[in-house]
Amino acid sequence: MSYNWEAFAVAEPGLAAIVEKRFGAFTHHVLATLRKDESPRTTGLEVRFLSGELWLGMMPGSRKALDLRRDPRFALQSNPGSDPEMAEGDVRIAGRAVEVRDPQVVARYADAVNPPDPTAFHLFRTELTEVVRTYIEDGKYLAVQLWKPGAPLRTTRRT
Repeated sequence: MSYNWEAFAVAEPGLAAIVEKRFGAFTHHVLATLRKDESPRTTGLEVRFLSGELWLGMMPGSRKALDLRRDPRFALQSNPGSDPEMAEGDVRIAGRAVEVRDPQVVARYADAVNPPDPTAFHLFRTELTEVVRTYIEDGKYLAVQLWKPGAPLRTTRRT
């Protein structure tokens, strides 16, 4: 079972707002994909939250795009930035990337984002299988919030 961004935001609006804020704080984030030999590949990536979707746009022929075409599983880590406290915590999203080739959808995305070449890029929408936030709570607990489709948000705390 997987959800798009809108379905997740409806199910967990508080966590969704924090995740969008963390991703919105910086332009570049880290995407993990799987190579042909199934070893991990990490690369930088810009993400967009538009029209109820979490979008991944990539240069034509990029390794990460080719990885996702072959195996759609991904993990996305927000840029932690330079704040050692990371007040909002660290957020990660996992799921599957579905390439979008519909010319109208691609054109709408290009109009909103203004990529370097609006006629040549890969566009993927995401289907979420997991959203995780790790943060310090009350100055003493390491708290981990875990959301999966169809399950309630779970929070665990460690000292």
